[in-house]
This record gives sequence, C-alpha cells and structure tokens, in this order.
Amino acid sequence: MTSTLERPAVPSKPEKTAQVTMAGALNAALADALTEDSRVLVFGEDVGTLGGVFRVTDGLAARFGDGRVFDTPLAESGIVGTAIGMAMNGLVPVVEMQFDAFAYPAFEQITSHLAKLRNRTRGNVQLPIVIRVPYGGGIGGVEHHCDSSEAYYTHTPGLRVVTPGTPSDAYRLLRQAIACPDPVIFLEPKRRYWAKESVALGTDGPAIDEALVRRPGRDVTVIAYGGMVATALEAADAATAEGWDLEVIDLRSLSPFDDATVTASVRRTGRVVVVHEAARFTGYGAEVVARVQERCFHHLQAPILRVTGLDIPYPPPHLEHHHLPNADRILDAVAKLQWDDHA
Repeated sequence: MTSTLERPAVPSKPEKTAQVTMAGALNAALADALTEDSRVLVFGEDVGTLGGVFRVTDGLAARFGDGRVFDTPLAESGIVGTAIGMAMNGLVPVVEMQFDAFAYPAFEQITSHLAKLRNRTRGNVQLPIVIRVPYGGGIGGVEHHCDSSEAYYTHTPGLRVVTPGTPSDAYRLLRQAIACPDPVIFLEPKRRYWAKESVALGTDGPAIDEALVRRPGRDVTVIAYGGMVATALEAADAATAEGWDLEVIDLRSLSPFDDATVTASVRRTGRVVVVHEAARFTGYGAEVVARVQERCFHHLQAPILRVTGLDIPYPPPHLEHHHLPNADRILDAVAKLQWDDHA
C-alpha cells in the first residue's frame, strides 16, 4: 500500500450552496486549480475543443487557452509518458483516459515508471500527476467502456487511488489530488456524473486518504466506494422496513486504506457487507475482507459477505442490470448475516 506522505495545503474556496452535478463539480475543481496554479495542465483525448466525452472539461480550453488545456493523439501510453516528462520538469499534469479500458495501453508507463520513479530516485524526483479515469458501468455502455479496473492500480505500490461518491467529494478529492506530491489515479464513476447535489463546493473536510461514514447504523457495516455509495445508501434506507439499521462507509481512498474508520465501525456492528462493481474473484473487496478479518476477527458475529459484479467480461447493455450490484442484492446479503435481535 502507498504510504501516507506530507500533504500540501489546498487553498480554501469560498463556499456557495448550489445544485451541482458530479461532472460540474469536477469541472469547477479543474478550473480552480488552473486558476490558482500556473503549473497545472489538463490534456487528453478530446478534452479541449469538445470538452471531453462526458463534458467534464467543457469550456476550459476557451477559458485558459490551448496551451494549458489541449487535445492529444489517441495514444494513451504517449499521454502518460508525456505527463511524466512534464512533471519531472516542474509541471502538474492532469490527464484524462477517455474510458476505463482505454487506459490499458498506458499501463506499462503507469506501473513501471509513474509509480516507481520517486522510490527509484530516493525521493529526489516527485511526479505530481493526476490520471482521471471514468470507470464502471450503469450507463448502458458496451465492453471496453465499463470496466472497473481499480484492483490493477491498488496492487501497484507508489500510486494513490481515490474515487468520489458524491459531487461535493468529487470537487474536494480532485483538488486534493492535484495538490498531492504523489501520482494519483482518480477514478470517476460514470454512473454518477449527472447525479445532482445541493452543496457548497469547498476543500474543507476529510483528508485525501480518509474514509467517511455516510450513514451511521448499529447492525451491519456496508463498505462501498465510487458508484456503489449511492446504491449502498439506497439499500440502507430500504432496510429500515425490515428493522435493520445499516451503517454505510464510503472508502473514498482505495490506496492507502483507512483502517481506523473501517475497523471502528466493524467493531461496533460485528457484521460486514462489502460492495463493488468489479468481478468478485481477486477483486478489491478481497483485500477489504482480509484487512477487516485480520483486525476485527474477535468482533465478528458472522462471515464477511461480498456483493459484486459477476465473474464475466462486461455484458451487453441490456444485461448489465443483472451484472451490477443493486439494493436488493445488498439486502439479500444482509439477510444472510442471521442475527436474532438487536442490542
């Protein structure tokens, strides 16, 4: 796991409550970072004139010029390699991989160079690079457009891996990621791009490597992240009809992992369900289960259960609702935890 390093302060942003989508919050975070730090550059496939496939960078090229927000060739390895060279020379690149599975051609650059250069140079070379990756399903996309590839990145020491579950957290996390001296894989849940929240965008709140208790509860700890946070909260609301009180934890940071927040919850509830979109076999949830079991074994009152995607390549759009976890599947797992009464 990536070690926690000293974080520079992120300038506070004046708060003003407004309805904002996650895509809008990310756009605002990029705009504010570009405004406040002349070293920040934003680039990738179609992020300039078009504003990105999901319009996250809409208007930024017109506002900041094509010297700071610009399009690249369709060559993901070249995009990341260029960003590494820029960061070695004092710039702060924020690059976009157009879709999750499109990032795989850049994987060698990410794992062999981006993740290792700081260690290889004994800390003399920092690579403050953010790689934005739209990931996950729920949008009716086809294969190569809906992968959940988080486990590939979290298995790579030297990378931070974060994913927001709400618009406000998308703004906060992206500002923190851009200010971080480490390379950050910033996973954006596509299904949440158009979700709205009435919120004041700001940088105050939890640090980049801290989990959040989104809903306190006493009976079961439901651990989720990214696009599954809203699904877990939906399940928790529905569970009240059965008399079940679910606590929902949004991990936010997948690497490093916030053991303290998670274990504190599990030691209170004694029961755990881990939720993610990716396939179950050797998925990220397996690491979560292992860490919880190692630290909370004597507090557990039932086996830890996982609710995940199926162990198959991503299915056609008309079948994805069978593949992706939903509130009913989470409630089925909760029911299997078999408790007799509530304290």
